[in-house]
Amino acid sequence: MGIFNYLQRLGKALMLPIATLPVAALLLRFGQPDVFNIPFIASAGGGIFENLPLLFALGIAVGLAKDNAGAAALAGVVGFLVLTKATSVIDSTINMSFFAGIIAGIVAGHCYNRFSDTRLPEFLAFFAGKRLVPIMTGIICLFIAWICGYVWPYVQHGIDSFSLLVSKSGMVGWFTYGVLNRSLIPFGLHYILHSVFWFSLGDCLKITYDLASSVHNICLAPDVVRSLTIGAAVPGIDGSTITQIATDMSRGDLNRFFAGDPHAGVYMAWAYPIFMGGLPGAALAMYLAAPKERRPQIGGMLLSVALTAFLTGITEPIEFSFLFLAPALYVLHAILAGVSMVIVNSLGILHGFGFSAGLIDLVLSWGLATKPWLLIPLIALFFVLYFVCFTLMIRIFNLRTPGREIGETTQAISAAQDNETIQHYITALGGAQNIHTVDACITRLRLTVGDNTQLDEHRLKQLGAKGVLKIGKQSVQVVLGPQAESIAGQIRTQLHSDRPHKRS
Repeated sequence: MGIFNYLQRLGKALMLPIATLPVAALLLRFGQPDVFNIPFIASAGGGIFENLPLLFALGIAVGLAKDNAGAAALAGVVGFLVLTKATSVIDSTINMSFFAGIIAGIVAGHCYNRFSDTRLPEFLAFFAGKRLVPIMTGIICLFIAWICGYVWPYVQHGIDSFSLLVSKSGMVGWFTYGVLNRSLIPFGLHYILHSVFWFSLGDCLKITYDLASSVHNICLAPDVVRSLTIGAAVPGIDGSTITQIATDMSRGDLNRFFAGDPHAGVYMAWAYPIFMGGLPGAALAMYLAAPKERRPQIGGMLLSVALTAFLTGITEPIEFSFLFLAPALYVLHAILAGVSMVIVNSLGILHGFGFSAGLIDLVLSWGLATKPWLLIPLIALFFVLYFVCFTLMIRIFNLRTPGREIGETTQAISAAQDNETIQHYITALGGAQNIHTVDACITRLRLTVGDNTQLDEHRLKQLGAKGVLKIGKQSVQVVLGPQAESIAGQIRTQLHSDRPHKRS
């Protein structure tokens, strides 16, 4: 397996722990004083955020294991505990945070694939097979902990230096991040970028304080917090009294945002104008660019994907509707994402999300944001900007977009996900004998097939696929939208019933 395919597998595995963020964000926000002021609900959400590194270890282990087994999850937890506790004894200042979870999860997943079927002599038979996996994971992570105990301070210094470089690079750094964020989407590698910027760069320590007979939280830089004591005032907040100082750091843009860091949200706020304004504007442009007789066929699809992007921030269905038909439009889209990043940060707008940059998260996280009202005119501006740019490029360069395809029809075979439709999917993927593994992330089927030339892309698009991405000869991704996980499960079930002696 090449490095590219491996990174894709890792990106898919990261989706399992990341899927816990929406419920954590909901609980944390609903419990805050400016919402419902119910501390135990806020603590429940905070508990998920505080243990995200452990959830990363568990989720990645399951995601990388060949049959998503629970034994891999247990091994991930064992590896994480061994790694973090052992390194802290060697150097008490080490905080590997999410990197510890990622490392432990990777080790556990590979240990499961390597040792889950291992046989041992009769007197050790109890520890054979899956029971051997957490043991081997613990041993390997102990060795890694010994290395990290001496090497990690230098790695952390490099990460901190990179964070400082990015923060000081200003518009160039912002623009580059925005372009990269969208450019990696077609390859499924954007989750790797997210894991660095959302969960690793920058840290703060959470402070709980009383102000006007109510409890508040703020997250400040560790150097600032270390000079504070219980009973003192929070710098810049007159009349406040510190009641509690956290010992565990919140690391990364997303975690710091929900912990109350007034400087977090740099790498999330830019997405709101693009997801809620730009892409719906692009959908309208593509609809009006289609011949009038074709508009009824594509109108429902474009309206659906535009509303999905606007409400939830799930953008891949609409992005893949023009990525393969008109790659030049996707290049424009990536550039405009960089422009949004520059504008939003130049205006000092800071906002975040627990899931993605849609209306739901915009409203939910409004109380934690800085200058969120400025996003409203920016959303309208990018709607117009995308509409004009997409319209001009489609007309001037005669680009193929939904409804303008040559000799193709957009008539769907079936909208229902019944057994017959699932069988259509299997046939379009080259038949049951061609499908080796089936998995899914939020919007894509991720498959390993015997020969990707046997795929019927036209039929997949008739079934509702927004795009088909082939990586190498055996890796395939089919962009379906939010129903991808459900369809993947039904395909696996159908394959098991067709060939119960094999694994899908």
